[in-house]
Amino acid sequence: MSFTTKMLGVAAITAASFAYAGSAHADVCDTPSSLGDLGNFAGEVITLAGSMQGKDEENLLATASCFEAATGAVIKYSGSRDFAALIVADLQSNNAPNIAIFPQPGLAGDMAKEGYLSPLGSDLANWMTNNYGAGSSWVDLGTYEGQDGSDAFYGFAFKQDLKSLVWYSPEQFEDNGYEIPSTMEELIALSDQMVADGNTPWCIGVESGNATGWTATDWMEDIMLRTASPAKYDQWVSNELPFNSPEVINAMEVYGQFSRNDDYVAGGASSVATTFFGDAPKGLFTSPAQCLMHRQASFIPAFFPEKGAEVERGEADFFYFPPFDSSNGNYLNSTGNPVLGAGTLYTITKDSDATRAFFQYLTEAKAHEVWMSQGAFLTAHKGADLSAYASAAQRKQGEILVNATTFRFDASDLMPGAIGAGAFWSEMTAFANGQDSQTTADNIQAAWDAIK
Repeated sequence: MSFTTKMLGVAAITAASFAYAGSAHADVCDTPSSLGDLGNFAGEVITLAGSMQGKDEENLLATASCFEAATGAVIKYSGSRDFAALIVADLQSNNAPNIAIFPQPGLAGDMAKEGYLSPLGSDLANWMTNNYGAGSSWVDLGTYEGQDGSDAFYGFAFKQDLKSLVWYSPEQFEDNGYEIPSTMEELIALSDQMVADGNTPWCIGVESGNATGWTATDWMEDIMLRTASPAKYDQWVSNELPFNSPEVINAMEVYGQFSRNDDYVAGGASSVATTFFGDAPKGLFTSPAQCLMHRQASFIPAFFPEKGAEVERGEADFFYFPPFDSSNGNYLNSTGNPVLGAGTLYTITKDSDATRAFFQYLTEAKAHEVWMSQGAFLTAHKGADLSAYASAAQRKQGEILVNATTFRFDASDLMPGAIGAGAFWSEMTAFANGQDSQTTADNIQAAWDAIK
């Protein structure tokens, strides 16, 4: 069963279309960058639909208000957690918004292939290649096969998330004389030094209720980007590179060097499968510290004991999860600074000149800076002024995105649900419980084979 078909089943239960609301917000359009001429579309309505609600919706509308002020157009947005089901239903009933904002590239690709998306054009694709860090990676993410069988650029990436981070206590590092590693070899050597000093390097937990195992898949994805080429990563996502290929098993074993090492993990390796992922980083803040490092995405401070206030006070910080040294003979397929993450893709589902002007607006540094100043936003736009970020932590994360040589979307989110949210999660949990890498990889590949 395709992802689209599954979403239609949900849509039948939901049985509702989007209801659009106008924007209400403060004026936030004063940013370091000026806005170019986008044309005059006085009174024309542009409808947007997506999954963003709450603060994200407020920030989106505030960002769109600057386009409204510049062009006279009116932006109406509908946000729903049932977006995936609703957008499929609305597209198939000829009730499409002008712009659909997809958090999952796979569904956008399905809609492009069924003829529901309008290509954005080579000019926008070329602009992104030249103006985003790891630009060609972002173009590839939004490029799909259309109804006519040819590939085209359909998805404009706006608002990114970053996963390739290691969180730590600066005070602990300073007290022990530890330095931030710049290569994976240095990170492993640092972990060994911590053990020799009587410290425990890592807190790792993969328990997450029905989603147990997803944090292990993130580790795997980050390591695949550092031990294999981006092309191999893409082949892995599509199963052109089988899950039990040597490259994938190697990445799993590298992950196992961290997660299945009793000396490396707080509570020992046996605790990984039963430790709630949100509790794992709390070991950074105990006295004495239960661990000194935690690999997790940019959202994790929300699970710190004081909900991220530790970062603001300088009691917690992060560094980039580093690549292997390119001169290391075992990892010659991996070069540069790869970044793992996620993000939203803006697509045209009902074309108009005003809608095209809105996409031109998304290329403007100002459009990014408006949201940057409100928080909860990262961008790979190299022209956006980093001083516009709401916090030093976000500025530092933005620098990592801009300096990335390769960006890849979370692999499990791109795989079929039976794999990415099924066998991959459950088998990596089994791996945490002691199952060997070959059996783990074989079992996931068997699940792939079963859905072909």
